[in-house]
Amino acid sequence: MSVRLPDVHPDEDVLDYVQRLSGGFDARLYQQVLGAANAFKEGDAAIGVAAADEDSRRNARTLLSRTRLDDVHAHPPFEDRLHIFNLEAWDSARWKRVAGWTLGQLKDFLLTAGESQVHEVLDGLPSDVIACVVKLMTDAELKAVGGRIFHPLPGSRVGAKGYLGARLQPNSPTDHPEDIRWQVFNGWSFAVGDVVLGTNPVSSDPASVAAVESALHDVLTTFGLEEVMPHCVLAHIDVQAQVEALRPGTTGIWFQSLGGNEAANRTFDVTLEKMVAHAAARTGRWGLYFETGQGADATNGHHHGTDMLIHESRKYGFARALKRRVAIAQAGAGRDAEPWVHVNDVAGFIGPEVFRTREQLVRCCLEDIVMGKLHGLTLGLDVCSTLHMDVTLDDLGWCQEQLAEAGPAYMMALPTRNDPMLSYLTTSFQDHVRLRERHGLKVDDRMWAFFQRLGVIDADGRPTKHFGDPAHVYVHYRRHKGDTRTEGELRAEAEAKMAEVRARSVPLAVGHGEEPWTLEPSLEKDLRGLYEDAKVGLWSELSDAAVEALPGAVRLRTNSEDRRDYILHPPSGESLDAKSEATVRALRDRQGGRWDAQIVISDGLDPRSLMDAGHLAPFLARLRAELEATGWRVAPEVLVVKHGRVRAGYQVGQLLFGAEGDTRPRALVHVIGERPGSGHHAFSAYLTAPDADTWAKPGAVDHDRTRLIAGISDTSVRPEDAAVESARILAETRTSTASVVSGVG
Repeated sequence: MSVRLPDVHPDEDVLDYVQRLSGGFDARLYQQVLGAANAFKEGDAAIGVAAADEDSRRNARTLLSRTRLDDVHAHPPFEDRLHIFNLEAWDSARWKRVAGWTLGQLKDFLLTAGESQVHEVLDGLPSDVIACVVKLMTDAELKAVGGRIFHPLPGSRVGAKGYLGARLQPNSPTDHPEDIRWQVFNGWSFAVGDVVLGTNPVSSDPASVAAVESALHDVLTTFGLEEVMPHCVLAHIDVQAQVEALRPGTTGIWFQSLGGNEAANRTFDVTLEKMVAHAAARTGRWGLYFETGQGADATNGHHHGTDMLIHESRKYGFARALKRRVAIAQAGAGRDAEPWVHVNDVAGFIGPEVFRTREQLVRCCLEDIVMGKLHGLTLGLDVCSTLHMDVTLDDLGWCQEQLAEAGPAYMMALPTRNDPMLSYLTTSFQDHVRLRERHGLKVDDRMWAFFQRLGVIDADGRPTKHFGDPAHVYVHYRRHKGDTRTEGELRAEAEAKMAEVRARSVPLAVGHGEEPWTLEPSLEKDLRGLYEDAKVGLWSELSDAAVEALPGAVRLRTNSEDRRDYILHPPSGESLDAKSEATVRALRDRQGGRWDAQIVISDGLDPRSLMDAGHLAPFLARLRAELEATGWRVAPEVLVVKHGRVRAGYQVGQLLFGAEGDTRPRALVHVIGERPGSGHHAFSAYLTAPDADTWAKPGAVDHDRTRLIAGISDTSVRPEDAAVESARILAETRTSTASVVSGVG
C-alpha cells in the first residue's frame, strides 16, 4: 500500500493535516506522512509508508517543513526503551535554542550557518528530528551539509576535513590467518588502510575468532602501530569479550551490529543492558565499532510501521549514547574521556528489498552520512551492492564519486571490489587511490608517514616502484621480526605464500593497470568473470534430478510465485504455502515423535551450490553419521524447500517440533545456497536447537537462536569438516539445554 496526499492547506503542518483527516491524532497516518516525505525506496514501500507519487511526496515534505521541532519530538512514531535510553546523550539546554524552529528553518540553518554555529546545536538534536530534517534535503543539499561537518577520532585525522580513511577488510572463506595477513600487506602496499583492520569471520567459535584476532594483532605490533590504529574481528560482541578474557590484550576495538529498536536488536542477540555493560568495560584507548544499515529492522520483521530513515537515525542515537558511556568509563578509569567510537553504514548489503538502483544507493548513503554527522559521530561507508541488486561493478565507481563530496570518514578496502567471503561488491584498494587523486584527499597523517617509511610512496606522496607490491611489505614485516635472510630469499618465500592465498580463491592486487588506480588487467578480467558467474547462479533453479537424488526427499515450497518474486521480495520466501504446511503437519503425524533432528534444504540465492559435485552429498552423509553418533535421532526424510529463506526453516521447526511443556531439545539443520559472487558456489548450514516448548511459540525462534557455518564448498570450508563442526555445535547446544532443564527440575 502506498500513501497518497492529494491536498495540503496553506500553513498546514503534519499534525494539522492528521487532525483534519482523522479528527484527532492518528498514529498510523502520522507514520505514513513521515514516510511519504522520504525519497522512494523499496523498503519503505514494503511496509506501506512510501509516497504513491511525486505530488504526494512533495506535499508530505511541505507539511514536514512547516512542523515545529518540539512537535516532532513530542510525537515519536513509536516508543520503546531504546528511544528513551538514547535521550541520555541529548543536551536539553541546547535543545531549547532550537525547539521552537520548524524543520524548514533547521534545514536552512544547517545549509547557511557557520560550522561552529552548527556544532553548537548538534547535541541538542534528537534522533527523530535529525531523520525528519534529512527527508527535506536534496542530494546536493545533503552533500553540502555532509561536506562541512566533521568529527575526527581523538588524536587522529580520521574523519577530518580533507581526509578519506579505509577500513581494511581482509576476509577469508576459511578464516585462514595467512589470507588475512596478506590482504593487510596488500592494502598497505597501496598506502591504504588507516582506520581499522576489520575481518568478518566465517566462524564465531571463540578459538577461531581468537586465531584471527592474534593474526591482526601480530601485524600491528610487529610494525609498532598498536597505538595508531586498532584491529577488530567482527564476531558478536559477547564472543569478542570471551576472547579478551581468554587472551588479554589481543583484541582491539569491539564491534557490534545495531538495530533501531529493542526488538530488532534482540535479533542480533543484543539488549540495552548488555551494550551498556560492554561500553562500561571499554576503558582503554579503543572503544566501540558499530555497523548499521537502512532496512535491517524491517527485514527482520521489526519496523513498527515506521520508515527506514527513522530507524537508521535511532541507531545513530544509540551509538551516540553508548559513546557517552565509553567516555564515562574512561574518565572513571582515570583516563582522558576521548572515546574512539565510530559507525560504519553498510548501505546496500541487504539487497533489492531495501533499494534497488545506484541512485537509491547514493541517496541512502548521503542520508546516513548527514544523520551520523548530526549525531556527532565519525561515520564511514560500506558503499556496497549485492549481486541481486541492479548495481553493477561500474556503477559502484560512480556512486563512490558522488559520495566523496559528502565527506565520509572512511570506506571499505579490499583487493578487488568483490569480497571473497561475503560475496558482495564494495570498495577496492585502487578505488581509494583514485578518490584520493581526484578529490585531493589524504589518509591519517601517522599512517601516511608509515607508508613513506615502508617506501611505497615518496616524500611527496607519489607511488614508488614498490607501490602495489605486497611482497615488499612482507620483507619489511620479516625484517621487523629480526629475520636476517636476504631480500631474494624473503621475496621467494613471499611469492610462494601469495600463491597459496590465491589457491584458496582469495585475490591479491599485485601491481596495477595503466594508472595506479586501475586494476592489473588479468585481475580485472577475473573480477568480471566472477560477476558474470554470479548472475548465472542467481537465476539458476534447483533441478528435479538433484532433488530426486536425495534419499527421502519431501518437496515443499514457499509463497514465492517464482524465482524473480523470491529474489526481489524476500518475505515471500520466509513462509511455506498452504499445501506445504499441510505436508509438514502430515509428516509430523507420520513420524510420531520418533526423531529429534530434521534436515531441511533450501535452494537459496545460488542453487548450484547444492548441485555441484562434492558439495551436498558428502556433507549430508557425514552430518547424519556425526549427529547420530552424538545422540541425535535424525529423521530419514530430507525436506527440500523451493524458494526458501532462513525463516522458512523456523516455520518447519515450529510445525514439526512445537509441543507446549516439552523441554527436550529439537534440532533443525537448514542448508541454504549462499549469495553467488565468490566463485566457490558455497552453501551455509543454519543450526537451531531450542526445546520443543520454545518451537511451539510463534516468533520465539529467530536468528538470535541460530548458529551459522558459512562458505561450505569443495574449495572453501570442506563439506565433511562443516558436518563435523555442525554436530559439535549441536552437541554443545544439547548439553547446555539439558543442563538448563535439569537445573529447573
